[in-house]
Amino acid sequence: MVQENARERYYYGTGKRKTAIAKVRLYVAAGGGAASTAAQYQINSKPLDEYFPWQSWQNSVQEPLRVTGNVGKFNVVARVLGGGISAQADAVRHGISRALVVYDETHKPALRKNGLLTRDARIKESKKYGLKRARRAPQYTKR
Repeated sequence: MVQENARERYYYGTGKRKTAIAKVRLYVAAGGGAASTAAQYQINSKPLDEYFPWQSWQNSVQEPLRVTGNVGKFNVVARVLGGGISAQADAVRHGISRALVVYDETHKPALRKNGLLTRDARIKESKKYGLKRARRAPQYTKR
């Protein structure tokens, strides 16, 4: 979905992973991709390295832009709710991937090939009555 903001145009994508939901907006950077320092990441009003301190989480978030060759071309603004920090990073990655497809359909094959458009549907299995957890039965006692 392409939105016209009062100031700028942005490309929107929603990403999900476990119970984390990311609402991602891609704004075309002022530099237009000339320098990789032009791109900025704002996740819940914090910079990328502050919100996701581990390098693996940062790499996960930046992967869709690397795969499509758009590093430095967009400013990323994301709002993430729910889940843990790792699931949030994957949700932002999924949202960026979807927003890139809205921006340019030709990115879809490269993103699909790297598994960035597929929603990872694995979630926690719910607890069943009579059991201690989803599948863990109470310990059997003979006497």
